[in-house]
Amino acid sequence: MAKFRITATKPITNENIVYWYDNMTSMVFNEDGSTIEFKGEEKDYTPFPVKTSKETPAGKSKEVKVLKIQLGLSCNYECSYCNQRFVPKADETTKDHVQPFLDKLPSWITPSEEFRVEFWGGEPLVYIKTLRPLAEGIKTLYPNAILNMVTNGSLLTKEINDWIDEIGFGIGLSHDGPGYHVRGLDPLDDPEQLANIMDLWEKLGPKGRMSFNCMIHKDNKSRVDVQEWFKNKLGFEPPIGEGGFIDPYDEGGVASCMKDPEEHIKFRLESFGDIRSGKANSFDIIHKKTEGFIKSILNKRPAEVLGQKCGMDDPSKIAVDLKGNVLTCQNQSAISTSFNGEKHLIGHLDNFDKIKLNTSTHWSHREDCPKCPVLQLCQGSCMFLEGGMWDLACNNSYSDNIPFFMAGWEMLTGTIPFYIDGDFREDRKDIIGSINGIPKAKRVISIQPI
Repeated sequence: MAKFRITATKPITNENIVYWYDNMTSMVFNEDGSTIEFKGEEKDYTPFPVKTSKETPAGKSKEVKVLKIQLGLSCNYECSYCNQRFVPKADETTKDHVQPFLDKLPSWITPSEEFRVEFWGGEPLVYIKTLRPLAEGIKTLYPNAILNMVTNGSLLTKEINDWIDEIGFGIGLSHDGPGYHVRGLDPLDDPEQLANIMDLWEKLGPKGRMSFNCMIHKDNKSRVDVQEWFKNKLGFEPPIGEGGFIDPYDEGGVASCMKDPEEHIKFRLESFGDIRSGKANSFDIIHKKTEGFIKSILNKRPAEVLGQKCGMDDPSKIAVDLKGNVLTCQNQSAISTSFNGEKHLIGHLDNFDKIKLNTSTHWSHREDCPKCPVLQLCQGSCMFLEGGMWDLACNNSYSDNIPFFMAGWEMLTGTIPFYIDGDFREDRKDIIGSINGIPKAKRVISIQPI
């Protein structure tokens, strides 16, 4: 049983209080070991179906909740930390592949009651001639399907916007705010592109069908700064999707990671301050992570129900190309290879029973994850990273998630954790740096009860 001794401070009074926390059962205890009972819901949890690994690969279910369609990896931008930059490109599909794909789709899968279809690139609008008939065909087959797409917005036109609105797409517009320089030329600096993006916002924003999706990295650390940047640039504060710290997949991603321990501590402290101030409340991740952690404790969520953070080890979520190839995820191709040496082509829709997710590793097979206090928030970082890349991603994810842990803990107990002891990495125990047992937060942000 993994337990952590948590030392937390009471705002205003500076009183330190000790708790115990079990990440496997989501239970909290007083210093004397007595259980703290929180009022939650009675939940009948089901263990996650398959803890996938190279040796114990997961399959896929024909009853599909999320269908991710990979149109191709071509993009008109070259983001320095893009997880597709060095993925080898398979022979790309075209609009000629659309109808054969649509003809076979009903025999391949059975959509769940809430069926979501995502269209992915590269940049999906590079493939507009394929995207149009494909999305229209999907909507004909499955009128209630939820359609979604992430785009950099640089290829939008008024005519494409009208089509996106009419067919019912939800749109995530990739933009890092003040950290956009790592992506390339900013479409918001081009008057024509800005006009087209704003036209789409006017069509979709009031309907709750558009967000601006931002990634956090070492040169773009402050969510408050990002939110303020959007407000100044656009004249309003849009909902901000994504919002987590990047995972590295190549040297470009590595360059955007924090490496110095003090840099990690500073980020955790600033991130907690951003969350606590309420000035970054346009970020959906803040609400989801904090509330999700609180609910895990209220409802005593066991770790055995947790899949990976991306969800692509879930048998009901599947990524495919228009040839029916099944992929690890939408960011890979049929000819790319995972860090564990297996092909990211994990099967074909014609042979559903032979689909095997052997490219990925569930958190329960990692050395550090079961012993980590933020397991319930992190859920194992990227499921197919290994070696040094996974180590960096793990470091990023811990520093990204511990401020959400702190915020949720304060909302539950009225105290702010600053030191965690237990059987896990020594460099992570002093969360935000402490001096004589007093957290540095006392000297940096105004500590008031949330």
